[in-house]
Order: sequence, then C-alpha cells, then structure tokens
Amino acid sequence: MKRCRPAIGLSLALILVIAGLVTIAQPRAAALEAGDLTAGHDKASVVTIDHAVPHISTVPANAGVLVHLFVRERVRKSVGGTDKKSRRAVLMIHGASVPALAGMDLGTDDYNWALWLAHAGGFDVFMLDFQGSGLSPRPKMDNPCNTPRADQIRALIPNPLDGPCKGPDYPFQLINSKSDWDELHTAVEYIKQHRGVEKVHLISWSQGSSRIGPYAVQHPENVASLFLYAPIFNPNLRSGTGPDGFDSPVQLPQPGTPMTIRTRADLIALWDAEQRCDGQLEDGIQDLVWNAIMDNDPVGRNWGPLAADSSPEGVMRVRSPFLWSWNQTVASRVTVPMLIIAGEFDRGDGGIQALAELYQTVQSPSKLRFKVECAGHRMVWESQRRVLHHISKEWIKHGRVAGFDSGEFFVDTDGHLSPLVAPR
Repeated sequence: MKRCRPAIGLSLALILVIAGLVTIAQPRAAALEAGDLTAGHDKASVVTIDHAVPHISTVPANAGVLVHLFVRERVRKSVGGTDKKSRRAVLMIHGASVPALAGMDLGTDDYNWALWLAHAGGFDVFMLDFQGSGLSPRPKMDNPCNTPRADQIRALIPNPLDGPCKGPDYPFQLINSKSDWDELHTAVEYIKQHRGVEKVHLISWSQGSSRIGPYAVQHPENVASLFLYAPIFNPNLRSGTGPDGFDSPVQLPQPGTPMTIRTRADLIALWDAEQRCDGQLEDGIQDLVWNAIMDNDPVGRNWGPLAADSSPEGVMRVRSPFLWSWNQTVASRVTVPMLIIAGEFDRGDGGIQALAELYQTVQSPSKLRFKVECAGHRMVWESQRRVLHHISKEWIKHGRVAGFDSGEFFVDTDGHLSPLVAPR
C-alpha cells in the first residue's frame, strides 16, 4: 500500500513553472497559518441558521406545489456587519446520494468543510438539499415499493417489506436537470436577497457538477465562481433542446422508479476500493459518516438489514435522476472562473470523469485543475481533506491558488504543487 503522509503542514510553496518544467519558481504562497489548520477550535464563533426556502416545485411528482427547500447557513458572528461589497456568499451542493449536511457539515469540527470555510475564510456558507435528498421534501419516496425490485430483494426484505411489491405506485424517475436547475436558482436568489450580495460562489461534489455547470451558463450574472470537487463530466451526455439548449430532450417524467437503495455495505465497498495509502482513513470515520447520513434520512434509517439486537441498519434512499446538457457543448460555454479538484484514486462511483477534457473545454481564462495524492472520491472524509479545505478557501477568497489562476497541478501529501504533465 502506498505510504500516505497526511497533509497537515500544507505549504503550497514548491511550484514548478509549467513553461520550463525544470525551473523552480519562487514561492508564491506562504504556509498555512496555524489558525487555518485548526479552524474548528473556535466553533462557538460560527453560528448555524436553518432556512426553509419557499419554492414552487417543477419536479413532475409534485409540480406546481409550494414546497420548502432545506438550506443550512454557517456564518461567523462578526460577518453580520461586513460591508456587502466585501462579503462572499458560498452555496455548497451535494452529489447523487450523500445529502448536504453529511458531506459538507459533518458533525465533527476537524472534518467540517462548511464550518472551516465560515471560520477560516470568513465566508457566509450555505448548503442546499435538493428535493429527494436530505431534509428537503422527498415526494413518492416514503413508499418502499417505489424502488427497483432487485433493491427490494437485497435490502428491504424483511424490513420494511414482507416480500417483493407488484410494482411501484409511481413508475417514473423522480427528478431531472430542469427541476434541479430551478431549485438551485431559487436558492441562489434567496441568498442574494438574504445576504445582499450580487453573486454567489458555487461548490459541488460529484454529480452536483451537472447542476452548477449548466446553471453558470444559464445565469452567469449570479455566479462568482465554480468549485467542482470530484466532478462527474461526460462530454457525450445527451444534449438539451430549445433555443438555449437546456430544454428536456424527451417527455418527462421518464419511466422507472423514483428512487434506488444504497446500503452501508454498498457505500463502504465503493469507499474501500479507493483506499491505497497508509493513513488515508482515520479509524471510526466510516461509522461517523454513516450515522450522519442516517440522521438526514428519518425514513431510510428505519429500513434495511436488521442487526443482532433487531435494530435496523438503515439505507440511503437515492433519488432517481434524468440528466442532460452537462456535456462538451455546454462546458465550452462556461465563462465564469472554474476550479476542478479530484483525488488521484477517484473512480467516480461509476460516473464518467473526463476532467482533463473538461479543463480544456471550458473557455474561462481563469481556470485551475488539481489532482490530489492519496485521495479518492470521498476526500472530504479522508486525510487529504485539508488540501480540499485550503484550496477552496484560497480560490473563493483570491480567485487563485498559490498565485496561479490557471494551470493543471498535482498536489502531494506535503501540500506541494507540481505541473500535471502526464497521467499519474
């Protein structure tokens, strides 16, 4: 197994100039200050505010209904009086399966990305659960029959089902690209009005890139920058229709089931497959993460395999999406600043990650790409999380990292950058 030296003393200072590949540049970024590395020590300085954001649903299952989207805010107490011209609002977006709080606001300070950004960066940090995930409404997802038959057999019998269902009572996929873009737009407009900012910095994890990437093309006036963590990008994904290329290419909703099921064993198997460094994971973190996911799924936590004491292990209820437009054509229309970051062992959970092509396709003059040593798709819960934390803070605060606003780099476990000149 590859030896991993956790990046606790990040320097981001050894920078090789891409043009020469052999010339060592003078350091352009000092080492992280101690306060940056221990942001959670002053947790009391950051407050938590939960918002119920009103939205008229465009999810086919409850279209036209007034719903309330769950949005959590983490902000330093002192930020309240900051002049709005200098304020930076950040909206963090979850991926396909893990809800926002378990991913970005994990209940232990050392792993809490949102808390770290609020404290160390002084940003006003928001997190959004889209419909079908976390603490936002989950239409048609409380009925265990609205899952694929195979999921019922392997994960839901005998709890909560006695046997396979005849079929779903809602035989369609739940959400789609348009409904997600609509919810993102509602959240962004709410943040702009709530905090008096003109634009919002968007952070996504995994499949969340399919929401914030196309949204930035549709609404560049609302987006200060994009930060794509472990993004999914298929350059050949189906295209949209209509004058702007974002209308659905098919009639909605599409046949299927509104959700699929992921068990704890499913999650751990995907995670463990990317563990190739000593010390990449801290003991106990997988239990902590699973418990946090269950805390954000009050129905799913009571389903699934039974433990020896007859208590349910719980399952993740994962909404079924029909996606389009996050492809090469749309990526070529991205003009806002964009940063891409992923672990060297990231396998995308089965999704396509053509990240080199994404970097080349985006037309923004301000764009960066980082590949991080000894990290996988779940870097946010691994030893290299501090690289993720620091780079996101520098990007949002300065629009560059280590003095650079463009280029592709490899980040080692000491936090040093080198040119990403070949697959590693």
